[in-house]
Amino acid sequence: MNNLAEAPALAPLHRLDAASLAALFTDAKTAYRFAPTPVSDDELRSIWDLAKWPPTSANFQTLRVLYVQSPEARQRLVGHLHEANQEKTLAAPAVAVLAYDRQFQEHLPLVAPHVAARQSYFAENETLRIDLARNNSWLQAGYFILAARSEGLAVGPMGGFDPAAIDADFFPEGRWASFMVVNLGHPVADSYRDRLPRLKHDDVIRFV
Repeated sequence: MNNLAEAPALAPLHRLDAASLAALFTDAKTAYRFAPTPVSDDELRSIWDLAKWPPTSANFQTLRVLYVQSPEARQRLVGHLHEANQEKTLAAPAVAVLAYDRQFQEHLPLVAPHVAARQSYFAENETLRIDLARNNSWLQAGYFILAARSEGLAVGPMGGFDPAAIDADFFPEGRWASFMVVNLGHPVADSYRDRLPRLKHDDVIRFV
């Protein structure tokens, strides 16, 4: 018996409306300045409420998020950023340090019970484990950015920092490893710079 044929049909997916696509993609840009409006802890938590749902390898949930909100912690963070990123990060209403969990396999019984038996395998294979942690966390960082935009926040993802210094300062236990800093807030008229060009179909797409 063909079980796939027996499965009930799902309702068709609907394309997002033009305003939603613009907010997430076509009109959205990296933010460099923000309104002084505070961003609440509930708003910041709501980002993960959306970002946790899209797919990762075997549902590995490797991304970790540190919100650096106190003035003292913000000053410490800014000391590890390149000079060009310091002023805008001090002024941002909210700042997230995105990191990957080097020991994500400890959560497999919860998030990936179908591969929980491989928990010790990942624990013993550091190169594979770290590759999985990094790759899935970069994927989830994209989800994080889109989730923040969908919650009405402007987003300024950045490199330009000393990850070893951030890790030593904020993650001294050695389990989390930083790879991105994201400024967050509500936009103002001069939040964005002109959009840079994107590659065209012929540059990136092939059909075989």
